[in-house]
Amino acid sequence: MITYRSTRAPSGAITLETAIADGLARDGGLNVPNTLPHLDMDAVRAAAANGYAAVAEMVLAPFFKGTRLEAEAGRLIGETYSADVFRHADVAPLTSLGKHGTVLELFHGPTLAFKDFALQLLGRLFDALSGAQSGPLTILGATSGDTGSAAIEACRGRDNVRIVMLHPKGRVSEVQRRQMTTVVEDNVLNIAVEGSFDDCQALVKAAFGDLDFRDRMHLTAVHSINWARIMAQIVYYVWAVVQPAYVGKSPSFSVPTGNFGDIYAGYLARRMGAPIGELMIATNANDILVRTLETGAYRKAAAEPSLSPSMDIQVASNFERLLLDAYGGDAAAVAANLTALKEAGVFQLSADALAYVRSHFRASRASDADCIDVMTRVWADTGYCVDPHTATGLVAAQALENPAEVITLGTAHPAKFPGAVRQAIGEDPTLPPHMAGLFDRPERMTTLPADLGALKAALEAF
Repeated sequence: MITYRSTRAPSGAITLETAIADGLARDGGLNVPNTLPHLDMDAVRAAAANGYAAVAEMVLAPFFKGTRLEAEAGRLIGETYSADVFRHADVAPLTSLGKHGTVLELFHGPTLAFKDFALQLLGRLFDALSGAQSGPLTILGATSGDTGSAAIEACRGRDNVRIVMLHPKGRVSEVQRRQMTTVVEDNVLNIAVEGSFDDCQALVKAAFGDLDFRDRMHLTAVHSINWARIMAQIVYYVWAVVQPAYVGKSPSFSVPTGNFGDIYAGYLARRMGAPIGELMIATNANDILVRTLETGAYRKAAAEPSLSPSMDIQVASNFERLLLDAYGGDAAAVAANLTALKEAGVFQLSADALAYVRSHFRASRASDADCIDVMTRVWADTGYCVDPHTATGLVAAQALENPAEVITLGTAHPAKFPGAVRQAIGEDPTLPPHMAGLFDRPERMTTLPADLGALKAALEAF
């Protein structure tokens, strides 16, 4: 059975169930597996003939082996990646854009974003685990736009799960906001925080840091600090490379990322044996990861609003997981760096750690103008409409060798960002039929200052 430890602990052997239910490790670190399974890629290629769910079951089975979730895992995976949930026969289709490369479309789920791939599974896992708790699980999360709606959609109406989602007031698109605030089930609480996403994320971490409050409220995390999110995201990298077009090849990936979780999953897929070439971190003006690779200094800055709001993040939480590998498993070094970040707003990677990060990743930043430009050109060349987040990936792909062969993760449907699309192509994207009427539905949310006491009071009342 695979066991887990915190990034800030010298050792540990917690179970998958605990890693999922806790979300954030009790010492403030992030849970990581002590070992990784190795994939039989020939077997995975054979499984791909039976669809995405078959690949997912093969990739994820080793993580469930020996846990009390093992018996249910196949059913939960099959339900998650079904036609009832994902509105495309291939679940994650690949679309060629010629010289612009290929887009792995991850937006055919219920909320039109890549977050559905992990959160639809995580919602079912929470339901399966809730019977072991002395009360309902309370999911507490922060969102820069897409995690919130995907998490709420996965958990709405569930008997044993409550969900509280924080978003930065006025800093998500109207479609993103309404996907959250028009959900009326009683187990859902939306909170608009007067601040940035980093303020929201800091509030969530502070609430988890109060262990008495955390235990009393049965808090668990749903955003990408939860290991199950990373685990589920590994699958679509493996799915992509076993498609017929990539037989005998090791394609590179360009990944729009703010919190580092999505591209970290690609790094793990490669470590598990998936034939993956380069991994390109694609960012917008909030470029802490680009600056870190350039200078070795991980330095916080104020988050800047952009046309790709889900990436308006200046503290990439999942980078902590990579740090543990970069420091050769030295949890004390990781903890020291994170303490420096909290106290001084910056830490400096050691020379060896920086060399490790650079050996596995490249990074690129794209301005709003860059994104509009590539959205316009792709539309003119192919008639294909991309959202501004995917556009950052297409910009970054041009910096790689043979950009026409790069797979860019299509992280969101363009209909979620009509303002940016209108700038790029001169017309509004169309919402899919299942979201018709979104702008006519009443909204329900609570506005709070970026204050831990106010958040705790709202949670207690909820």
